[in-house]
Order: sequence, then structure tokens, then C-alpha cells
Amino acid sequence: MTFSTLLFDVSDDGIGLVTFNRPDKLNALNATVIVELASLIHEVAQDAKVRGLILTGAGPKAFVAGADIAELVDLDREQGIEVARRGSRVFRQIERLAKPVVAAVNGFALGGGCELAMACHVRLAATNARFGLPEVKLGLIPGFGGTVRLPRLVGRGRALELLLTGAMIDAEEAARIGLVNRVVPAASLLDDARTLLRSMLAQGPVAVRLCLQAVDGELDATVDEALELEAAHFGEACASEDKGEGTRAFLEKRAPLFRGR
Repeated sequence: MTFSTLLFDVSDDGIGLVTFNRPDKLNALNATVIVELASLIHEVAQDAKVRGLILTGAGPKAFVAGADIAELVDLDREQGIEVARRGSRVFRQIERLAKPVVAAVNGFALGGGCELAMACHVRLAATNARFGLPEVKLGLIPGFGGTVRLPRLVGRGRALELLLTGAMIDAEEAARIGLVNRVVPAASLLDDARTLLRSMLAQGPVAVRLCLQAVDGELDATVDEALELEAAHFGEACASEDKGEGTRAFLEKRAPLFRGR
């Protein structure tokens, strides 16, 4: 896969590295990036060789610094709705991908960049990372899921404070409030992301997929509905070859040999 705004590489162990490659624009999202990202995620979903993804930004300054403001200036109501829907669909593709996705945030993650990070399953932040949803400073609101995912991650009060002030926070504060999983040195960010992803990929592939689907499907369900969904996913896991291998390996005191079936 070749793109004009993204770099994509897959290692021998199935880890795909997606790099947003517009460093002169601090990797800002524009229409081309969104189209190419949608195509890449669609291909990854179909490619068994890609077992998980890491998303990061080119250059030392930014993960993704937000939207390309020049593309927003002349938007009217209907155009704004379409732009928001298009971006949200792509980010939802990432969120619903049945393979783990880790955001390796290596600098500014503002506006759409923060929304992109939140759509990933897990977030690691370099010590120089900065997060914010500054859309109100432009007379706008987040359009790619910021008002939806931020309250779910950090709680309503903290989310509203960030949304209504447009304030930017550092990596340590982002970790403290639950926006990122942890902070790591900038020099080891990608290595730490790979180590984390490998620890996920070492588990039963069917179980990993079902965990991702269960959490995504149960977040907005009632407790009773969520428990039924979990039971259904548990049943699916029980019917898998991986479960038989995993449980036998445990009893036989050996490492399991999972086949993803």
C-alpha cells in the first residue's frame, strides 16, 4: 500500500506501523489524509498478515496537530455535517477494528489528533506529548468524536472543562485523568508501543478479538444487556480451538500454540 500522506510498514511479527507523514504541517488532517486512512484501515482489516497497528506522527513535534484549518474556513452547515461524518466513520473503523491499535503519541495531539488518539484502543504518550481539543477557540466544536469519547475516558466534568476552555494539557496530566494509559520517554516510545502490542498479540487471537468487540458493544448497553453480550462472546470463545489449546496448555504446564481459530 502506497499513500501520499501516510507511511505504512509491516514487521515480520505482524505489527503494522502507520505514520502520519505531513511534518511540515505538523501532520494535520486534511481530506486526503482521511481518504487514505480509510483505505488503509479497510485493507488492514482484510489482511491476515497484519495482526495489530501502531499509529504515530512523522517528525519530533507532532502526532497529529489537528485539522487543516484552511479546509474549514468556507464550510457551510451541510458541508460541515458531511466532513464530520466522513472523519467519524474512519475513526470508528479504527475503534471497531478487530485487531489491537496503539496510539504512540509523540508530540502535539490537538483537535482531530486528540480525537484520533482516543479512537485507538490504547494510548502511550511520550513525555513531550500535549493534548487538547481547542475547537472552541475557532468558534467550532470537535467533529470527529471528541464530545463522545472524551467524557467516556475521563468523565463528564473533566471533559467539559477541556472542551469549554480549549486548554492544552501535558502528558502527565493526560495520564492522571485517564486520557492516556501511560507516559514513556520519547526515545523509547515506539519500542514501548511495540512491546505492549506484542504482549497483546501473544495471547489467544480469538480472545483478543472478542475482548475488543465485547468492550465496544457493551459500553452503551444497560448492565443486563451488556452481561448478555458478554455471555454470548464468552460462548463464542468456548467454541474456539484456541480455548481448547489454551486450557490444555495450562493444565499441561506448557506454552499454548494458538492458531486463531
